[in-house]
Amino acid sequence: MTTDALPAGPTLAVEGLATHFFTKAGVVKAVDDVSFTVSSGEVLGIVGESGSGKSITGFSILGLIDQPGRIVSGAIRFKGRDLRGLSENEMQGLRGDRIAMIFQDPMMTLNPVLRIDTQMIETVQAHRSVGRAEALELSRQALDQVGIPAPERRLKAYPHELSGGMRQRVAIAIAFLNKPDLIIADEPTTALDVTIQAQILFEAQKLCRATGTALIWITHDLAVVAALADRIAVMYAGRIVETGTTDDVIDRPLHPYTRGLIGSVPSHAGRGGRLTQIPGMTPSLIDLPAGCAFRDRCTVPIEACGVAPGVTSPRAGRHVRCHNPQFADVAP
Repeated sequence: MTTDALPAGPTLAVEGLATHFFTKAGVVKAVDDVSFTVSSGEVLGIVGESGSGKSITGFSILGLIDQPGRIVSGAIRFKGRDLRGLSENEMQGLRGDRIAMIFQDPMMTLNPVLRIDTQMIETVQAHRSVGRAEALELSRQALDQVGIPAPERRLKAYPHELSGGMRQRVAIAIAFLNKPDLIIADEPTTALDVTIQAQILFEAQKLCRATGTALIWITHDLAVVAALADRIAVMYAGRIVETGTTDDVIDRPLHPYTRGLIGSVPSHAGRGGRLTQIPGMTPSLIDLPAGCAFRDRCTVPIEACGVAPGVTSPRAGRHVRCHNPQFADVAP
């Protein structure tokens, strides 16, 4: 894809997104004032512990929040168009066509009683006026793109006849089938072994580069985004606490939480030693502590942490939500 073909602005711009769940126990602020962008051909990794709000952010973009959840504020601009202002019918027209999602468990995505070709043909014909033969050929090409051997034979298979890695490749192929502008991948390789995971990451990255598709990859695994993403957004307790290019965030983390996540990853450099552990537990999103949500687990808290920190930009392309970011390793 040539530079001239790229859109002037980002494919997706999320601004001040807040998604809350109104329960009998209280209001769960699952996503609270989240902002980020992702452009054509770019891979954005959203990383954080379970319960940090990563998946709810993805579901919010697609309008898949059910009661008692509700998007209470913010804008979700897809190619300049605010998705919050669209009707359900308009959103259905976008889902699976211009915006696609890859879920964690392909067996929850694929219909167990329908062959792969039937499911893929339906996906094509739901958004395009093409005949069955053309839709079948597009499906075959999509399976071939994600590295599935003998795609003609796999098309005639049922989901249970395929391995876990093969099913996930099918799910990725379906996501790319209509050449969407944006794909949201919600921990799609978590249950796979590392060899298959590496292959799928490579295929996903290659497809994004080739097609210009913007990709949001949601995961708790820093090793995954380090190998895949162009930029990283680190989430904690419903908020993005740090963003930057992948190399910059991994090599020179600013937020104490990001440092804790990186320190807890096994490495050859620390072989034989104890892993660094982030103390404490993620706070309840119903009853967040006053000020910075991370301060009770932070190794370098200061008095100012009693007030919720705003977002600052200590250097070009870096943003951090912290009163006391650690600059020691940051090059000028």
